[in-house]
Amino acid sequence: MTDGNKIPQYKKLYEILRKHILSGTYSEGSLLPSENELCAVHGLTRPTVRQALDALVRDGFIQKKQGKGSIVRKPPQDIGILSISGTASAIGRGYLKTQILQKPSIQPWPQPFTFDLSEIELVSGCIYMERLRFVDDQPVFYDINRIPNINLPRFSSRSFENKSLFEILRNQYQIEIKGGEQKLKAIKASRQISSLLNIPEGEPVLYIERKLYTNREELNIYSTIYFNSEKHSIYGNF
Repeated sequence: MTDGNKIPQYKKLYEILRKHILSGTYSEGSLLPSENELCAVHGLTRPTVRQALDALVRDGFIQKKQGKGSIVRKPPQDIGILSISGTASAIGRGYLKTQILQKPSIQPWPQPFTFDLSEIELVSGCIYMERLRFVDDQPVFYDINRIPNINLPRFSSRSFENKSLFEILRNQYQIEIKGGEQKLKAIKASRQISSLLNIPEGEPVLYIERKLYTNREELNIYSTIYFNSEKHSIYGNF
């Protein structure tokens, strides 16, 4: 059984191949190395390689054709805020930019809170951060993140400008997103939201409250998201 604090081997290969696709190393229509080649280069078993390729298929990065292999698709252009892989992974950094509106700071949890908190989450306080995220230089969603302040050394001092929160959690703290729950509804944009998303006040926006489960039983990630869906749809797997 895999240690809960270690990244599975197939996930590591998935990340390598995904980054190569998003960077253009493998362009749309090109072939990835064969399963045998990936096994040899990365020292992995065939089932592990297939698991990584299946994940790339699910996330829309490749398609498999019998007799040809794994063919690279155009990176997804929908917004993967519902994806456990993270928005930056889903859409690619060439399209997504992040502006930090409030740097990470340690705060008490607001009361009342949308989701039930465990005792250790409640007494530890949360790391609070606000971001505005742009697609093709247009503001598309504003998010507020709260992460329990549990065994995340130097988290508040890290730079998150144009960086992926999920990747920092994965690579620096071995925290993997495993799934989650969320509540969605349409609301009218307040003056603040209309200003941030550059839309008329009162226009409909999608409001999302989200709780993400991780491989650390005592640590969940909580987000509030305001999303302008006028030109973009959203997708993701839970």
